[in-house]
Amino acid sequence: MSPKAREALQRAQIVIGYRTYIELIGELLEGKKIISTGMRDEIKRVNRALDEAMAGQKVALVSGGDSGVYGMAGLVLEMAAQRNIDIAWLKDKKEGNSDVLLEIIAGIPAFTAAASLLGAPLMHDFASVSLSDLLTPWEVIQNRIEKAAQGDFVIILYNPKSKKRNWQLSSAKEIILKYRKPETPAGIVFSAMREGQKVNISTLSNMDSHDVDMQTIIIVGNSTTFQSGDFMITPRGYLEKYK
Repeated sequence: MSPKAREALQRAQIVIGYRTYIELIGELLEGKKIISTGMRDEIKRVNRALDEAMAGQKVALVSGGDSGVYGMAGLVLEMAAQRNIDIAWLKDKKEGNSDVLLEIIAGIPAFTAAASLLGAPLMHDFASVSLSDLLTPWEVIQNRIEKAAQGDFVIILYNPKSKKRNWQLSSAKEIILKYRKPETPAGIVFSAMREGQKVNISTLSNMDSHDVDMQTIIIVGNSTTFQSGDFMITPRGYLEKYK
């Protein structure tokens, strides 16, 4: 959590979020009105946050990682547009001229937290793909993985497996193997920077044999990525250019 996010929580009168995330920050919420819901209630949470903000309350809508990376920021803006709510940036201080003043606070996405634990796997171009087909058709996801692998991007895989989805990771592996060597390093990080954190460097051919879930981030190296000791490294190209 960034210091600015902590400050926003301290200023907020109402904190709204997914139940698991609310539990993670429980010690910061004393004296606040808490509104929490389960999975798949994102629209309900956003509508409630907009309603409370329009009523003059200081509201913090909580996401994991960074709210603009697979988070809630986009849905807030979408729902506000759909409801014809006039939103202004808080920094502009247009109070009285807008329905809601908004601040999107940068956080630490899981993939950058995971990368720091693995070494330096994201030193060159990369692509991030979520394997969850709840909101995106699997055919679209397949195509994105194919293009990323073909373009030799380092590939970040979010949401590799859930209780109901246990085959997508193996399918993604087979797609990437068409363009990359089986021994390509693949970093597997569970619960990055949280309690119970686990870090492992495996290979592309073996990455689907590990115990992973929705809290796991997998980073598959490109054609130049290598492992040195406990570190996964994707060269930026400095040594090759200036040798």
